[in-house]
Formats: sequence, structure tokens, C-alpha cells
Amino acid sequence: MTSVAIELSIPVVMGMVRTFWWPFLRISSFLMAAPIIGTKDLPRRLRLLFALIMTGVLAPTLSLDPALSSLEPLSTTGLMVVAQQIAVGLSMGLVLRMVFVVFEFAGQIVAQQMGLGFASMVDPSSGVQVPVVGQFYNVLATLIFFGTNLHLKMVQLLSDSFQLLPVGRSIDRNMLSGVVQWSGELLSLAVVMMLPVIIGLLAVNLIFAVMTRAAPQLNVFAIGFPVTLLFGVVIMLLSVPSFSQEVGEAMEAGFTTAYAILGQH
Repeated sequence: MTSVAIELSIPVVMGMVRTFWWPFLRISSFLMAAPIIGTKDLPRRLRLLFALIMTGVLAPTLSLDPALSSLEPLSTTGLMVVAQQIAVGLSMGLVLRMVFVVFEFAGQIVAQQMGLGFASMVDPSSGVQVPVVGQFYNVLATLIFFGTNLHLKMVQLLSDSFQLLPVGRSIDRNMLSGVVQWSGELLSLAVVMMLPVIIGLLAVNLIFAVMTRAAPQLNVFAIGFPVTLLFGVVIMLLSVPSFSQEVGEAMEAGFTTAYAILGQH
């Protein structure tokens, strides 16, 4: 039996390392900004492990420019490519992250209507105080995210990004301006999403306003708060099916915007 000796020189080894280095930059920056995975709930070492695993799976399937195998990462051109890959990964991750911010904002609107604006807790994923209702909608959106296999679509987005926007190409500025415009539409989406709950609670408040006008001796603060809270919880539970559908539509719009950043319309 004859043995085959494999000679690896330093340039060859460095070329192989760079083949994994460029995709790793985009994947790791995406995971640092992506929803759920990029939050504080997941340790940084685990996110780094996910980035290494995904790079090991995706990198061999990519057809990178041969010039990138000989490009020094610390050179002027290399630093520009590094910045481009980080910008692409962060842009896609932040677009999907913005969708989850909508659910927290919708919860803040409902909490103010229910009188629970003071009931807040520290969100472990972001480290800031958010209303309990906002945290409820955020957890519900997370369950829908995994229940509809959107985490697999997130991996598909990463894989497609290297085909639509190869390493070495930068994002079109016009695409980024479209993302800014889309972020403004997300705020209106939060209001529309919670419109049934807002209208229901507004009707309850109007009823108490009429009761207070008809019977001034009625202590509306002692009766109104628990009744408003009870009706708010009931309306929230009744609106869960429609909320689930709207969450799916919002997330699909987020993926569509992320693909638009890559140049796919």
C-alpha cells in the first residue's frame, strides 16, 4: 500500500483560513444582531459556537472570488472587505430584530390603556425595563417564531446572502434608505396590530365616564381600575389568534426587507 503525502505550505494554509474567515465575519455579525439568538439570553460563547458551526457548514458550499484567498485581512482592501461583511450581517440581523421591537411597542400601548404602564420588569434579553404586557407579547412572538420554523428561514437567509451579495460587494445605499422608510411603517403596524384591544378598552373607559357623569358619588378609581384590567386581559386573550396571524405577516415582511437589502426585489 502506497501512502500519499500531503504538503501544506503557509500560503495554502492561509488561503484555506481566509476561505472560512470572510463568511465567518458576515455570519457572526448577523448572529450578534439577530432576534433571540443575538439577545443577552444566549451567552456570547454559545453564539460564537453557532457562528463557527454555521461557517463550517456554509463555507465549503460557497464559490468565493479566488482573489480573496490571497487578500490580507489587515491590508487597506482587506479592512474594507471586513467592514462590508460586518455591515451586511448587521443590516440583515437588525432588520429582523426591529420586527420584535414592534411587539414590545404594541405591548406598551396596551399597558397604557389598561393602566399597567407602571408594571414593568427588566427584560433579560435587552437589559432594559419594559411593561409586563410588552414582555408577554414578546414571549408569544418568540414562540410563534420557532413554531413556524422561521429560525430555519433565518439560516436560509444567511445562505442566500452569499449568492445574492457575494463577498467583496457592498450594500446599495438606496436599499438602506428603504429600510429606514420601512422602520417608520413598523410603528404604524404596532398600532394596527393592537387596534382591537385599544378600541375595546376605550369603550370601557367611555362607559365609566358616562357612569361617573350620571353618579358623581361613584368612586371610579376604586371600581374602574380592576374592571378595566379584567376587560383588558379578556380582550388580550380573545385577540391572540389575530395577533398570531399578524406576527407571521410582520416577520415575513422583515424577511422580505432583509432580502431587499441583498438586492432581491
